[in-house]
Amino acid sequence: MPTVQSISPRHQATPPPGSRAWRIVFLCFGAFAVVVLGIAALTVWNLSRSFESVEKIPDAFPADDAARPPVSTGVAASALNFLLLGSDTRGASSGSIANISGQRSDTIVIVHIPADRQQLSVMSIPRDSWLEIPGYGEAKINAALSYGGVPLAVQTVEGLIGARIDHVAVVDFSGFKALTDALGGVDIDNPVAFDSYHLKGHTFAQGAQHLDGTEALAFARERYAFADGDFQRVRNQQLLISALFTGLTDRSTLTDPVAMNGAIRALQTHIAVDNELSSVDLATLGVELANVRAGDITFFTIPTAGTGTSADGQSIVNLDWAALPGVQDAFWLDNLGGVAPHLQAAG
Repeated sequence: MPTVQSISPRHQATPPPGSRAWRIVFLCFGAFAVVVLGIAALTVWNLSRSFESVEKIPDAFPADDAARPPVSTGVAASALNFLLLGSDTRGASSGSIANISGQRSDTIVIVHIPADRQQLSVMSIPRDSWLEIPGYGEAKINAALSYGGVPLAVQTVEGLIGARIDHVAVVDFSGFKALTDALGGVDIDNPVAFDSYHLKGHTFAQGAQHLDGTEALAFARERYAFADGDFQRVRNQQLLISALFTGLTDRSTLTDPVAMNGAIRALQTHIAVDNELSSVDLATLGVELANVRAGDITFFTIPTAGTGTSADGQSIVNLDWAALPGVQDAFWLDNLGGVAPHLQAAG
């Protein structure tokens, strides 16, 4: 299997790592977290107060700047890549979201915000993706957080996409239920009916339905009911992100201080961000993204080549190394809008 470095010689990036996994994926809450804070920036004063209580991640980026991909140039330099790492366990000793070395990331998501701020591209990386982790050899990508904390996770992902991560956030899933309820629930069009494993006795029917926080969390966590397991779960989670985004950008939420405050409060204690991200950054981003709606978000999964078994007997997801350079170029050139629609969360 080629290493990440051999796939992206232009950037001389170092390969990525992996981490442990419980059975919850945080794609919905994780990808949505940054968007909530960004749109909340439209009420700048409230955001500034709320942002003070958001935990900060010190030294979130690799110490060796020379080992990172080069900084983008030209118009692409204005694009932003947010890395979102989900973990169900706070630091064992401190209860910190930021200090979770030793824990595996259950969700790895990149939110790409293009230079023109007209759309969003959200790429998920399956937690069981098998690759070379810098300094540790072959492993699942979700082990990177466990081996070296947030900096190694950033280094791994940067090596994989061939472009720099501008900001990083670590989220836990506990706020997902509260956030959904703060928005009055979400409306989805469920593509596949299934009996819930996590919400005993509940069936998610095919078609349109309204979910409260408890139901939405169960919907996002489900994988046992599907033949392709995590892949269908990713698709369902992407469906929920879109529904949450619609709920947040709905006029009544944005213009109702009580509703907006509830959304911010539901989020702020369940996320940690790099200490380079400021309330001013979020305020600016919120204004720039003011016209983006759910239909302007494209969800996709990094190219994969099915599942398999590692030499030591682990169940893994094989990355499609032949297709990866096209994705790397899209990140580097700020052209994901032309690539993402052709990539789906398929097993």
